[in-house]
Amino acid sequence: MKRILVTGKNSYIGNQFEEWVNQYKDHYMIDKISVRDLEWKDTDFSAYDTILHLAGIAHVSRDPKMEELYYKVNCDLTIELAKKAKSEGVKQFIFLSSIIVYGESSTTEKVINRNTVPIPSNFYGNSKLQAERKINELVDDNFKIAIIRPPMIYGKGSKGNYPKLAKAALKVPFFPDIENERSMLHIDNLCEFIRIIINNKEEGLFFPQNNQYTKTSELVRLIGEAHGKQVKLTKVFNPLIKPLIGRVEILNKLFGNLKYDHEISGYKDDYIVKSFVDSIKHTEH
Repeated sequence: MKRILVTGKNSYIGNQFEEWVNQYKDHYMIDKISVRDLEWKDTDFSAYDTILHLAGIAHVSRDPKMEELYYKVNCDLTIELAKKAKSEGVKQFIFLSSIIVYGESSTTEKVINRNTVPIPSNFYGNSKLQAERKINELVDDNFKIAIIRPPMIYGKGSKGNYPKLAKAALKVPFFPDIENERSMLHIDNLCEFIRIIINNKEEGLFFPQNNQYTKTSELVRLIGEAHGKQVKLTKVFNPLIKPLIGRVEILNKLFGNLKYDHEISGYKDDYIVKSFVDSIKHTEH
């Protein structure tokens, strides 16, 4: 039986992961702890095979007053947890980083491969990248670190941009049909990937994603369709919107390009348990 300690007692991914592995009876034992205060320091990490570190500040803020907190939580806390894990004999430490270490989406076709150098454009991304670099210094033959840089994660109950798009899909009769491509990752595919790399005692850097890129307008159309609503896609507004992508933040998030080369997302074991279309149906129902 694999003994796993999840940081982030009420985290969306942590709760979904616990639910996901519950289908494999007698194979996994999951405990979750909060790291909001200092009580976690009294937890005996030696009882666990893997620490799955999910706690952190996940949303992007441009408020300079928040910068210190981002580094304290996303970087310093991660290092403390990893050091404690190593000193107490934990064999594997998994850190959930983010595609945001590569910066924001782009008006050009931005394809990230293994040679792409991370250039964070905000302190959220930089706090994650600095944490990655620091904990990698702890790696040795007895302490493995797996860093996951997922793209946008979505699923039933998720937060962030997906529920905003879903809400829009149920209100608007038309949506701009603009060509773009983004990597996304359904929560079940992520949970299965994490389960597999725990089983395989993996270490290194990983880039899981769905097996097809997402076009924002097609995503909105499918969300509407899942609710029996037809959202018509139109190019009428494209001449007005396209020049503003890259200059207006919300439009850049909606219609910019940000994707991983599929070559770096492959793994020896298949972790895609839901196709893109099925994942939308499952999320919306």
